[in-house]
Amino acid sequence: MDMPDTVVSPGSDADLAPAEAVEAEPTQLERRERLRTVFLGGLLGLAALAASYAAAEIVLPILLAFVLNLVFRPVLRLLLRARLPQPLAALFIVLSLVALFIAAAVLLSGPISGWIGRLPETLPRIEQRLSFLSRPIKSLQGALQHVEWLAPGGGQQAAGQGAPLPQNVLTQVWTVAGGAFTTLVALFFILVSGETFLRRLVEILPRFKNKRQLVDISQEIEEDISIYLGTITMMNAAVGVATGAVAALSGLGDPLLWGIFAFLLNYVPILGPTAGVLTFFVAGLVVLDPLWLAFVPAGLYILIHVAEGETITPMLLARRFTVNPVLVMIGVFFWYWMWGVVGAILATPLLAITKIICDRIEPLQPVGHFIGR
Repeated sequence: MDMPDTVVSPGSDADLAPAEAVEAEPTQLERRERLRTVFLGGLLGLAALAASYAAAEIVLPILLAFVLNLVFRPVLRLLLRARLPQPLAALFIVLSLVALFIAAAVLLSGPISGWIGRLPETLPRIEQRLSFLSRPIKSLQGALQHVEWLAPGGGQQAAGQGAPLPQNVLTQVWTVAGGAFTTLVALFFILVSGETFLRRLVEILPRFKNKRQLVDISQEIEEDISIYLGTITMMNAAVGVATGAVAALSGLGDPLLWGIFAFLLNYVPILGPTAGVLTFFVAGLVVLDPLWLAFVPAGLYILIHVAEGETITPMLLARRFTVNPVLVMIGVFFWYWMWGVVGAILATPLLAITKIICDRIEPLQPVGHFIGR
């Protein structure tokens, strides 16, 4: 007697078997290993930051040289295509930078000397123009002095502490000059070495997939950072021209000085434009009459910055630079605390490089997604 065929109903247990294997839940040991990896990575990051802070005098110029290398790498390739030897091409780029700095210093020496000569009359002039604020300022000074005397050890300021102003200025000039020299020397050797570091890293990686991934990351970093800094430089030049025109039309004088000043300040996100507004306001108080006219240069500078920083530049960089503006702001303040003005300039490129690396490495893709806009 034949057995009847087994009929499987749609609701039977056989239909409950998944078509694809369900990913197994990580075991407790795997969770511990992942937590340990994250913890050790955090410790490594903190140690690297502490070392970078302690050795800022040498770390910062070298890091700045690597970033400048990304900018001038396309220029170097053009010179190499013109059959110029690589050492000579690198030397040409470095000497061009030096010549540019010297030319700017020569052009600005006269206007800067004029403004330095006005310093003895600047504070009395500002005090006279803002005399209507004298009573609130005196009240605030009295309150701050009272708090200072209440603090432990208050009122016991040692006389003669701190170096005189000329000595401080000379020390800062030598520090900047030493850092600039280190940066230029490092930039020359990085340009001369070409892609030696990349080749060595590719050679030591075991698998072809990792080699290809490293090459893709390096090419994307070079392309995006060079485009970013090139676009920023172009827009900063436009801001400088517009600011110089504003200085000339408003009666502030020295349009070349104010144009270069605005050009340089615009490399520092947030902090640079803020310092520019304050500087233009103080300069207007010293030079311009009547009082309402002193607000015109600062107000026009704000309009220029809003048009550039909030409209034109984001539109030009929208396709390549989609980083979270809140993280940009936090990064600017953090790297300014770490490395000063140069750290604030490098904050956005460092954040963009971090995002590119995280987007290309699968375990770090959530971090890249978090950094994105």
